[in-house]
Order: sequence, then C-alpha cells, then structure tokens
Amino acid sequence: MSTTNGPLQGLLVLDLAQFLSGPSAALRLGDLGARVIKVERPGGGDICRTLYLTDTDVGGDSTLFHAINRNKESLAIDLKNADDLAALKALITRADVLIQNFRPGVIERLGLGYEAVKTLNPRLVYAGVSGYGEDGPWVDLPGQDLLAQSLSGVTWLNGHEGEGPVPLGLSIADMLAGHVLTEGILAALVRRGISGEGAQVQTSLLEALIDLQFEVLTTHLNDGRRVPTRAGFRNANAYLAAPYGIYPTRDGYLALAMMPLSQLAHTLPLPALNNYSAADAFTQRDAIKRLIANTLAQHNTAHWLERLRPVDVWCAEVLDWPRLLQSPAFQRLHMLQTVQRGDGTAVHTTSTPVRINGQRAQSARAAPLVGEHSAVIRAEFGL
Repeated sequence: MSTTNGPLQGLLVLDLAQFLSGPSAALRLGDLGARVIKVERPGGGDICRTLYLTDTDVGGDSTLFHAINRNKESLAIDLKNADDLAALKALITRADVLIQNFRPGVIERLGLGYEAVKTLNPRLVYAGVSGYGEDGPWVDLPGQDLLAQSLSGVTWLNGHEGEGPVPLGLSIADMLAGHVLTEGILAALVRRGISGEGAQVQTSLLEALIDLQFEVLTTHLNDGRRVPTRAGFRNANAYLAAPYGIYPTRDGYLALAMMPLSQLAHTLPLPALNNYSAADAFTQRDAIKRLIANTLAQHNTAHWLERLRPVDVWCAEVLDWPRLLQSPAFQRLHMLQTVQRGDGTAVHTTSTPVRINGQRAQSARAAPLVGEHSAVIRAEFGL
C-alpha cells in the first residue's frame, strides 16, 4: 500500500514542530496517508537536522532527522517576517491538522496560539506537545527526554537494587508522546467528522511517561504506596517475582518470563526450586535467580530453547540488531525500506508498524532539504 492511498488521504497536516515528539506524530499521520508539510526556519531548519546520534551524516542531515521526517515536504517560513507569517496563516486556513511543540507561551506570542488560529480555521485540529504541561512550577524546564525520564520516576524501575537510577536507552518520552498525540489527533478528526468542529489536543513528555507506568503506578497507589524493591540480581521488573529476568548461557543470553517455580524445577531440571513457595519467589527473589543463573550457564542458548519451548516455558533468546535483522521472523515483516531525496540522497530506514488490510504503507520520499518544496507549495496555495 502506498501512503498516497492511505486512510488519511486528502488531509493536510502542518508540522511546525522540531526535534522528536511533534515531528514523530506528523510522521505517523503521513504514513497513514496524510500530506505533511514541514514548516521550517529558512537556512538552518529544524534543529534536529544537526542533532547527531553518531558521527554519521547523510546528505548534510543527521540520521535522526531522516528517521523522523521522511515522507514530508518542507516549506521555509520566517515566523518573524510579517509576509511569511501571513502566508502561513493563509495556509492554516486550508489545513486539517497543525502540530507544534514550542515552549509554553512562545507560539501565543507569535500570534499562532489555539484561540487565535481557531478564528482562522474552526475545523482545525490543533495539537501540541510540551515538556511538563502548559503551566505549573516545571513549565520553563527544557522538554528533553532524559530530563523528563528523571522527573517521572521511571528511572528507578531499571537497574539493580542498591544502584542508582538507570534511564531507558531510548528517547522513550519523545516517542511515546508522539504516539499519544497521534491518538488524540485521530480521535479529534473522527469527532470533527461528526460535529464539523476542530479541537485542541495536548499532551506532554511527562504525561506520556506517567501513562507508560500506569500498570505499576496503579499497584503503588493501591498497596499502601510502598516503593517497589528492584531485584539485586538480574532485575527486569521491579515488581515481578523470580524467575523474571535475563540470564547468561554458555554462549549468549536467555530471557525467562513469569511462571511457577515448580514448572522450572521440573523442566531445567532444578529440584532445589521445589524448596521455595510462591511467596518466596518475591521475598527470596535474588537467591532463586542465582540458582537459575548457575544452571542456565551450563549449556548453550539453543539447548535451553529446545528443552523449554516444547513444554510451554515462556522464554526467548536475546538478540542484538545484526541477528534480529538476519532472522526470517523479522524479514517476513518487511519493516525496512529505502527512501530517496530529490538530491539523490538515499536513506535506509524503517517503515510504519501499522498494517491496513494486510498492507504496510510505503513511500519512496526521504526527509526534505530545508525549503525544498517552498516554491511549489506557495504556487499551489497562492501564498
């Protein structure tokens, strides 16, 4: 399926956002068929263009920018220039969705806050991502992923008991906030189809991370607000009992999910596990995990998979990226694609995780150069 015939075909999205969270929401809408015009500063464009994860540069932009901004057009607009601002406002009257992630108060000072834009286009779905909400004591803090993780409490779920907090090794706050924003935008578009009215959709990095923890936070709120104790050995979840964790084998690593200890006692075999009750799986978690680790280290991962999977022990080999990409299970998903920019720059990247009617949307268009489509867009919309 091409993105040109996706379910959002015919909708126009203006992406005024920078970095990751807002642009990732625009990316999802584009994968679903919407036309996405990225509005950038002339010259430098989105700051994410120079936010490098490694020393790899592809066509003058970071790999991060390419990943987040494929399948978009670029319109160069100077928001401090009166003519450019007027042109943008004219374009807003034709748009279905606007996405922005300016710091709270900035976009209002530019005259593009929700109340002002609503008068231009009452049908517009106006979506915004902030760091920690639009007001309150944290409103002026930088909306950055590691900072949001640190404030959210999520870093205390990782690592081992006795160690300090450990952040997730991904921009999880940005990516989740983008997904949450997309969910809200789609809901507002459905409602607009019924009522004819647009809406304002808001979320923040903090709210996305709180939602990520809804399962464990609900436990915390209902068990006397006790702080969970991470395992001191092979921790994988601060709340779950042994054997839950990742263990070294003779040649790699094996993940074990939740299961009765009696099941492992029989299948490993490890009769010593029969000496522990279900309650012990929590209170003596580290001791039990050490017993299991000593046993698993005696054989290769393949040996354990052949032994444990046929008897429905929930386990999996731990793969790195090269082995994942080579696996038939991954390859059959067809989640990789190569996209190309107008200047010939080719980028290898991922595809949308959504399949509609059995088809995964594909688009050959890479992330744009700054203002690459300005002349065409201005002519099309009479800006």
